[in-house]
Amino acid sequence: MQWVMRFSGFLSAAMAIMVLSPSLRSFHPAEAIRSSQVDSYLRPINDWGKFTFRKVPPFHNADECHSLKSGQFSVCDPSLVHVAITLDVEYLRGSIAAVHSILRHSRCPESVFFHFLVSETGLETLVRSTFPELKFRVYYFDPERVRGLISSSVRQALEQPLNYARNYLAEILEPCVKRVIYLDSDLVVVDDISKLWKTSLGRKTIGAPEYCHANFTKYFTSHFWSGFSGVFSGRRPCYFNTGVMVIDLGNWRRSGYTRLIERWMEIQKTSPHRIYELGSLPPYLLVFAGHVAPIDHRWNQHGLGGDNVRGSCRDLHPGPVSLLHWSGSGKPWHRLDSNEPCPLDSLWSPFDLRN
Repeated sequence: MQWVMRFSGFLSAAMAIMVLSPSLRSFHPAEAIRSSQVDSYLRPINDWGKFTFRKVPPFHNADECHSLKSGQFSVCDPSLVHVAITLDVEYLRGSIAAVHSILRHSRCPESVFFHFLVSETGLETLVRSTFPELKFRVYYFDPERVRGLISSSVRQALEQPLNYARNYLAEILEPCVKRVIYLDSDLVVVDDISKLWKTSLGRKTIGAPEYCHANFTKYFTSHFWSGFSGVFSGRRPCYFNTGVMVIDLGNWRRSGYTRLIERWMEIQKTSPHRIYELGSLPPYLLVFAGHVAPIDHRWNQHGLGGDNVRGSCRDLHPGPVSLLHWSGSGKPWHRLDSNEPCPLDSLWSPFDLRN
């Protein structure tokens, strides 16, 4: 495949630069905290007009793909692969690149349906002008739904309401949608998304790459461990990154996981002492850690954005790559625009559609 050759070339060049530069460090997976989306509820509606993206040609299914008859299409078609991504001003360029990367590497791109979560209007036209034949719907997420539940975090972006929209996918998406892949906006997919879609979850509700050697205790405060540690009794909790998840929406709806996540956010908000410092990640760990269907690490090579303060350059962790994720404060489009890119940012740029 051509992308493999291009990817290998990019990776070889990046690794050579990193060998020559002692300031570029590799990282432990536990240090890579997920990035989040900045909601646009304070942005004027005409802000969307400053974004222009190149129109991409149609992407067509290979011969072996299920045929979707024109005029008879339904979001409930069981042959579809469902992908949910947020769209907002701050991360819009990243979201468009993520969609582009999925289409370019999918064997059946016409069978991928995108569910876009927004907190502002006016985006459907922009998406349609960039991807004329894309199958998608736009869903409004009201920031007021979570504003009162959000606690301050180590980074302002982690406090924005749209970052919590993933908690409500089970009630936002159509009831006939039984499974969805949730993806952050700061990543690109360099493999066929259907491989991730077909991952077996068994009886679990979510699947994600797990890091069981990570220091799990660091995600919660001493006050949590002194008063709530019993919540993990009977399970082996492991860190996982919530920027890439396969979710069984049927199980989620039946078990009421949205309310369980909200309950932990309420405890954080009302307790005399904080039980965690990060944004939307800890409630997921509290509800799901130890009950996650493990997915191969190739599907979330995360942490490429560096830490949550400096956004320093990071290396890939060992193993094959199907998805590159710039979680952390440094985003490839910002670093490329400022002419201060990290070596691996060159792997994101082929998917950038910004004019």
